[in-house]
Amino acid sequence: MFDIGVNLDHSSFIKDLAGFQQEYQSAGIQGIICISSNYEEAQKLIELCHNRENMHYTLGCHPHYASSWKAHHFDAYKNLFQLHSKAVAVGEMGLDFNRNYSTQSEQLLAFEAQIELANNISRPAYLHERDAFKELSQRLQVNRLKNSGVIHCFTGDKEQLKTYLDLGLFVGITGWLLDERRNQDLAEALKYLPMDRLLIETDAPYLLPRNIRPRPKRNHPKFLGYIAQAIAEIKNIDLESIKHITAQNTQKLFFSSGQ
Repeated sequence: MFDIGVNLDHSSFIKDLAGFQQEYQSAGIQGIICISSNYEEAQKLIELCHNRENMHYTLGCHPHYASSWKAHHFDAYKNLFQLHSKAVAVGEMGLDFNRNYSTQSEQLLAFEAQIELANNISRPAYLHERDAFKELSQRLQVNRLKNSGVIHCFTGDKEQLKTYLDLGLFVGITGWLLDERRNQDLAEALKYLPMDRLLIETDAPYLLPRNIRPRPKRNHPKFLGYIAQAIAEIKNIDLESIKHITAQNTQKLFFSSGQ
């Protein structure tokens, strides 16, 4: 299995990176992709993952930090991608009209600049969307991604799923699927998700699967199997097939995309 969504910049992980890595490897996780949210975090991930062979990362600007995006960041990120082979996707980029920590105009500026960056350097996009489905999907229809991408932490319904699939995107499924309080639309949409577009992620340390007992304090890549098991049950496919296919999909999107 391969966890495509980990927020490594958390004290519980960073204080013992070797132990953190050993824990997920012992659980059968062959690698992780760590998510950056802004330029400072991108530089930190480069340093943290440098000597960890199965830790890769994204480089980009989350919509919460869109107000920090400057014109020179295009070339700065481009340079980082040229220098660091562990950088596998542009992002976490997108639109978040729920909290609006950055204005919508700032978010749109940073988002479109990063679409251009992804196309310029032939990398996939690592996409975030919250309460902005219409705007984000319309922008992607106009500015198509050359190297596809993933809609990170998908929580939408069947119609939204269809739109993302029509855009050629992969779809990341998290522990949201195991939250019976709010997973109904996602569980139904999952039935229609083709296996060749499926990716799995913990979004650790967030979105801890609610069925883990005893209940830990926070999520961890080692719990990825709980998500894979839930997917297997909903799609009526054996667990080993889920593990194998999602690892293949990870390889196809992030490590075989014209880099």
